[in-house]
Amino acid sequence: MTGTALVPQAVETEIGALARRYRSAGGMGMAVLNAFGGQAENLLERLPDRVKERLEGVTERALETSMSVAAGSRGVVRDQKSWFNTALTTAMGAAGGAGGLPSALAEIPVTTTVLLRSIQGIAAEHGFDPDAPEIRRECLAVFGSAGPMARDDGADMAFLSARVTLTGATLHGVIAKVAPRFATVLGQKLAAQAVPILGAAAGAATNYAYTSYYQEMARVHFGLMKLARDSGMDREALISALLGEIQRQR
Repeated sequence: MTGTALVPQAVETEIGALARRYRSAGGMGMAVLNAFGGQAENLLERLPDRVKERLEGVTERALETSMSVAAGSRGVVRDQKSWFNTALTTAMGAAGGAGGLPSALAEIPVTTTVLLRSIQGIAAEHGFDPDAPEIRRECLAVFGSAGPMARDDGADMAFLSARVTLTGATLHGVIAKVAPRFATVLGQKLAAQAVPILGAAAGAATNYAYTSYYQEMARVHFGLMKLARDSGMDREALISALLGEIQRQR
C-alpha cells in the first residue's frame, strides 16, 4: 500500500478490509439508480419544487425525532441483526412508495429512526457506548456520507474525519451540519419512490439499498475508530491510509 510503510501488518490488513467494504457499499444503490435511468442529480429534478424547498427542514426534523426515539428505545428494544433492519425498512419503503410522495414523506422519520438504531447497534458491536454523547454524535455523522447513489468512489470521505469538526458540538449542531447532505440523499430516495407505476417496488428497492449502504458506512466509520483505539494510531493517519487503499483497489 503506497504511503503506508509504517502501518503494521495487522492494521494494513484491516485497512484493506475496510476499503473493500467501503467500495462495495454503494453497489445496490447504483443498481437501483441504473434501473430508474439517469443520474442521481436528475432524480432530484423530478421532485416538485414545493417538496425540494421543504426537504432540508423535513430532514432536520426527522433526524431530531429519530435521535430522541432511537435513544429512548434502547432500554426497551434490543439491537437487531442487520438483515432484520434491512427487511424492516424494505417493507416500510414498499408501504411508503405505494402512496406516492405524501406517504413517502411520512415514511422518512420512521425509516431514519430504524437506520439510526441500526447505526447505534453497530457502534455497540465495535465496543462503543451508543448512549455516550460523543458516540451519539458519531452515529449522526454517518448520515453525512454521500449516499448510495453517489459516484464518488472514495472522493468523499469527510464524514469519516467528522470527529474534528464535531468536537464540542451539541447534538443539534451536528444535525444542522449533517441535514443538508442527508436531505440531498433523501431527495434522491423520494424521487425514485415517486416513479409512476413502480411505486411500492421502487420504495422497497431504494430502502433496501439505503439501509445496506448506511450499515456498511457505519461499519467503516466505527471500524476505523476501533482500529485507532486498539492500535494507538492517529485516526487521521488511518483515514489517509484508507483513502490510499480505496484508490489502489479501483
